[in-house]
Amino acid sequence: MDCGCLRSSYPGYPNTPYKYFPTSDYVPIFAYPEALKLIAEAVSSEKEDELFYDYLLGIAPDSQKDIVISIRDDEKKHAKMFREIYWEATGQDLPPSQDTTFERPENYCAGIKNALFGELGAVEKYRKILFGFEFLPYRNMITEIYTDELKHASKWNYLYTLNCK
Repeated sequence: MDCGCLRSSYPGYPNTPYKYFPTSDYVPIFAYPEALKLIAEAVSSEKEDELFYDYLLGIAPDSQKDIVISIRDDEKKHAKMFREIYWEATGQDLPPSQDTTFERPENYCAGIKNALFGELGAVEKYRKILFGFEFLPYRNMITEIYTDELKHASKWNYLYTLNCK
């Protein structure tokens, strides 16, 4: 039965201003295009991220290399997962990351700090990606990715505590 109503995020959309808090960003039909754009952005920095992690691995104390390796390997897995979601959702491959350079941090502590805040920023971005998908397997994959990012932030915080007092 069709009520003739426009499918919207709240009554009166788009002519009525939000009364409390804008909710359209949380509704998949509105968040989907933004989610696809954010996936493309996340994957586009793959090469820069790889160079950054390789640099940190080169200067990390031997006792901490396994932690950095585990984070780097998760990030590679995330890029593959995002590429798969994007391809399945759009039928298009994302272009490979271009060869790029990265800005070297001043030292190991500065690198850890950059990585920590990078992970926290990724959580914010990936949460927006999650809002754009209703299909449960994609939501599960994105949940795995953003919870890994939270785990990484904790690991970077641990390394910061060990090295940067």
